[in-house]
Amino acid sequence: MPWGEAAAGRGGKCIKYIKKQLYLIEKSCYFVWIRETIISDQVMLQPSVLLVEDDAFQRKAAETYLMNHDLRVIAVENGAQMRRQISRSMPDLVLLDVQLPGQEDGFALARWLRESSTKVGIIMLTAAGDSVDKVLGLESGADDYVAKPYEPRELLARCKSVLRRSANKATPSLLERIRMGQYMLDLPKRQLLDPVGKDVALTSGEFDILKTFAENPNRPLSRDWLLETTSHRSRDPFDRAIDLRITRIRRKIEPTPDKPTVIRTVRGVGYMFVPPAE
Repeated sequence: MPWGEAAAGRGGKCIKYIKKQLYLIEKSCYFVWIRETIISDQVMLQPSVLLVEDDAFQRKAAETYLMNHDLRVIAVENGAQMRRQISRSMPDLVLLDVQLPGQEDGFALARWLRESSTKVGIIMLTAAGDSVDKVLGLESGADDYVAKPYEPRELLARCKSVLRRSANKATPSLLERIRMGQYMLDLPKRQLLDPVGKDVALTSGEFDILKTFAENPNRPLSRDWLLETTSHRSRDPFDRAIDLRITRIRRKIEPTPDKPTVIRTVRGVGYMFVPPAE
């Protein structure tokens, strides 16, 4: 066979090999995209629960059991810690012990919670057989009560029942001003304020993304979900629109944009807004 024909043959095989590898890469990217969507949807389905219990053993036992049954739980031991946590993000459900240390008991905290949000679910943890606590708890705005000592399965069942009812309430449980690192997002005014209160320029798309993060703190959000929620369109596997917006947002709110602490990347899923610790 002449040298030219042999070279042409080898070249044709090389092109076929490259095309096959490109096809496999594209197919792999598609399956990664499908996997990211499934994982992020599963995470988004987990309701958030704030457990307020001063007894360390009961707090840990309830926290562990509920987390093992697909609930995201943050556990605190008193009213002051509860208020700090609520200032960062409103949970879907609050489990509130009646007898708490400090100046505020569970009833006072339940009234404050209900004034802050009509949607958040509230379950009072009361002493066994104390009908007065049950009545006061319901009058304070609680949705249900569980008597101590309780069976973990009963607590879980009541949590799920209240979460279902709360999901059907019309009024959203959102805070109007959300801290994002050193900045403040004012939802009603659609403004981002820097540490000295100066307005930071935002595009409409950037504000919509920040608003979505503010409504879903500490929840990994997929690129597909963010795009569909903020732009009302589907994303193809190679769409970089959300990544570009996140990059622009990080340049505005992150102290070190290449090492983000406010809008973090969640590998294999997308992005997550992490409220400040204090």
